[in-house]
Amino acid sequence: MPFIPHTQEDVEAMLAKIGVDSIDDLFDEIPAELLAGGLDGIPSGLSEMEITRLMQARAREDGQPLCFIGAGAYEHHIPAAVWQITTRGEFYSAYTPYQAEASQGTLQVLYEFQSMMTALTALDVSNASLYDGASALAEAVLMAVRANRKVNSKRVLMPRTVHPSYRRTVQSIVRHQGIEVVEIPFDRKGGHTSLAQLEALAGDPFAALVIPQPNFFGVLEDVDALTDWAHARDALVIGVVNPVALALLSPPGDWGSAGADIACGEGQPLGIPLASGGPYLGFLCCKQPYLRQLPGRIAGKTVDLDGKEGYTLTLQAREQHIRRSKATSNICTNQGLLVTAATIHMAMLGADGLEGVAAACHSNTAKLADMLCAVPGVEPLFDRPCFHERALRLPAPAADVLRSLAAHDILGGFDLGSEYPELEPAVLVCATEMRTDEDLAAFRDELARVIGDAQSGTPSAGAQVVNA
Repeated sequence: MPFIPHTQEDVEAMLAKIGVDSIDDLFDEIPAELLAGGLDGIPSGLSEMEITRLMQARAREDGQPLCFIGAGAYEHHIPAAVWQITTRGEFYSAYTPYQAEASQGTLQVLYEFQSMMTALTALDVSNASLYDGASALAEAVLMAVRANRKVNSKRVLMPRTVHPSYRRTVQSIVRHQGIEVVEIPFDRKGGHTSLAQLEALAGDPFAALVIPQPNFFGVLEDVDALTDWAHARDALVIGVVNPVALALLSPPGDWGSAGADIACGEGQPLGIPLASGGPYLGFLCCKQPYLRQLPGRIAGKTVDLDGKEGYTLTLQAREQHIRRSKATSNICTNQGLLVTAATIHMAMLGADGLEGVAAACHSNTAKLADMLCAVPGVEPLFDRPCFHERALRLPAPAADVLRSLAAHDILGGFDLGSEYPELEPAVLVCATEMRTDEDLAAFRDELARVIGDAQSGTPSAGAQVVNA
């Protein structure tokens, strides 16, 4: 969609109308030391053609590396039709659909998204998305503390196997409401959360237990046993799940004897490009009894006086989101454009297509792990079944190895030591359906060269001095 900026004359006329000399005067209450300053790397006054050439040149500088990083954001194939449809004007410019009579198309997309997410998670209801997976988990924690009427506690158990960024986001949001997040250590052999570790922390009542599946290490948790353990203590269960993995793994609604109560996660794998970290979308689903505590937009389906189907926002009015501490949430909009893309993506793939993507990702990652572990000194970090990612121990500092690989256009994984110092040197690797056998072999060969150089004391390109 074209964007036509205001001319300088337009800007001056508007400033004159409101009685200020410059745009900077509108922000004069901001202390000078907090101002970011100019964008020195961006030239001014270039034509459209010059800007295009400049941006293309900068993109070429990034190269086209092979990506073996997962860690919560994944390079999946996105059919060309997904964003061709998503960027149609009807969807691309649609705002929150307060006026149902003028927003039936947008509302139907939201309703279809909710229906697909409840099918994936085997839960009763879904909202129309949140900002990302991390904020979705924070909202789920707030929701669980509000909804648990059996246990009067603001204590939530959070395994360290939950994505580190998610844990930080949760702490940032819930600590101001007096909620205590208790981190659970993981089993060093299996990379999972064991019942023995939970029992050590269960002396005091807790409102909810968070269960990631798969967890940050790609390890599959014993979700049935963990869910039943939490429910036996009157706690709610929050599942943090990968939507692609749900095409193969047991959905949260089927965990244990009664199923998880809430499920959330990151929707980026559903047709959203990596895009340097965003924007993405979060999803949040729950059982029917907790519907009134569900934050965000909810689209409903009904019939009019003539019996024709129609869609509308339901249960939650706009005012509910701006009542400060009395509001269900401070989320006041949804990631509508990303939801549209995710809905189209899922509709195009269908159940069989999504299952095929999940199976290909699992197969490729297992194949990659086997190939890399054939390199002397590389070995699996954990011994339990995995999906999507594998944690590998290296015979050289992970940061230096990854730097050397990147110098040869291979993004060789996530440095686990940066978040889990006790696991250094180790990396988390992932291979989606995008990676070919040739890609996997190229990674193996380059890793073998880098580690060989490290062990012989020869500095690799792009690295500092690397010592085994």
